[in-house]
Formats: sequence, structure tokens, C-alpha cells
Amino acid sequence: MTIVQSALEAGFLYAPIALALFLSFSILNIADMTTDGAFVLGCAVSAVCCVAGHPILALPAAMLAAAAAGFITAFLQTRLGVPSILAGIVTNIGLYSINLMVMGTSNLSLFQVDSIYTLARDAGFAGSWYELAVTALLVLAVCALLVLFLGTRLGLSIRATGDNADMVRASSINPTFTITVGLCVANAMTGLSGAMVAQYNTFADVNSGTGMVVLALAALVIGETLIGKGSMVRRVLGVLAGSIIYRFIYAAALRANVPADYMKLVSAVIVGVAIAAPAVRRWVLFQMQKFRARSALARKGKM
Repeated sequence: MTIVQSALEAGFLYAPIALALFLSFSILNIADMTTDGAFVLGCAVSAVCCVAGHPILALPAAMLAAAAAGFITAFLQTRLGVPSILAGIVTNIGLYSINLMVMGTSNLSLFQVDSIYTLARDAGFAGSWYELAVTALLVLAVCALLVLFLGTRLGLSIRATGDNADMVRASSINPTFTITVGLCVANAMTGLSGAMVAQYNTFADVNSGTGMVVLALAALVIGETLIGKGSMVRRVLGVLAGSIIYRFIYAAALRANVPADYMKLVSAVIVGVAIAAPAVRRWVLFQMQKFRARSALARKGKM
């Protein structure tokens, strides 16, 4: 039960990053590499606010800071003509120094400092499941707000920009604005994840964001492969499910007593399998269609 609870907590904690990648990569069709730095920025701002005695204020503060990072990436891409991948990499590199400035050190401890989780525990909220309950409520609220946002006129414009930016421009919609808003919202969700993780782990580390974009991509692909595409509600819930499933696979590897030194390899295998799954699925379906066609021709030949 402890493993199940830990996997669920981790799945919800990192789900906003997968939702951010869903918005930037699946909806806007932009490979945003700001994710790693924006995650650490959310951790840093959240930790500093908690040390100052404002754990609840830490969440919107972290989201605003990460949204500012997304704005820089969008500005480089839309105003200065920097390719989207390079724009994210440039911002990500700069964020390393900014994160150090925010924290004042490479590792900031939150031990014996109030957080949203200690407040919930002291209030007797949800018993021993208080960490999962608090995280799940926040993430489900983000999911609902994201679905509602993408259903608004601005949200529909963002979705149209990802489908065909030239058509959007011809419809008198400014794609520069929609891309900027989309990247700001996406990185704000990444910052929220970082804020929750810092308070959950009771520390913020400047290197904690390494590989986050790859892990989020794995969760996104797992969700889209297993749940499939459909309504926006289904797609968002699929991303959430993908994040949880990924963490269950990771927990299963830990349960199998895989050495700690090999966990990075396990993560790489999970990511590789998740990304390759759609192509393998298409190949299997194609082979099944070929087999049915050959069987049908064989039956006709016998007749």
C-alpha cells in the first residue's frame, strides 16, 4: 500500500509537467525545452517563499516566475526569429544562474519549515493520505481549468495556431500572441509542479530538473497511446493517467530490487518504450491487416 501511495503521489506531483508538454507540444506543436529550468525555478521560488513563511503564496508565485520564463522563450521565438528548440535551450541555460540567484545556494532545505503539506497534516486533512489528497486536488483543479481554458475563444485560437499558423494569421488572429500565451501557461504549470515537489521533498536543488522534459514526454505518450485521442477532457485525463502509469512502472522497478545505480537506465528504457509504442502499435495493426487480406485471398482462391 505504501508503494501504491508513493506512486500515486509522484504521478500527481509531476503530472502538471506532462500537461505543460501536452499544451506546448501536442496543441501548439512547439518543442519547448524550457521545462527543466522552469521546473527548478518553481522549486526555487516555492522554497524561498516557504522559508519566508508563505507556503500557500509560494504556489502562485512559482507559477508566475515560470510563466515569465515561458515569456522569454516565446519572445526569442516570435520576435527575434530564434527556432523554438534553440529558444528553449537558451532560456534553460540562463535559468540555471537565475535559479542559483533565487535560492542563494545550490540546495535549499525546507526541514522544519511550514508547507502546504504540513498545514494539511496539522489540520487533520485526509489522515495519512494528506499529501496525496492535497496534490490530487490541486492537479485536478489544474486539469479542469486547462480544459475550460482550451474551450474559450483564446484557447481555440491557440489550438488553431498549432494546427495551421498561416490560416490563423489569415483569420486576423495574431499567432505571436497565442504562442506567447500558450508557452506562458505551459511553463506556469511546470512551475506549479516544481513548487509542489519542493514542498513535498522539503528541499530545492538546482539540478533537480534534469531530464524532466523527457520524463514528461514519456507520460504524455503513454497517456495518448493507452487512452487515445478524442474530446479535450479525455486527452487531458489521458495525460494525467500517463503520468500515474509511468510512476507505477518506476515503482515496480524499485519493488523488483533494481539497484539504485541502474534506475537511470530503467527510466531510459521506459521512456524509449513509451515513445516507440505508437510506431510499434501501427506496425502491429498493419501486419494484422496484411494477414487478414492474405487470408481473404486464400479463401477466395480455394473457392
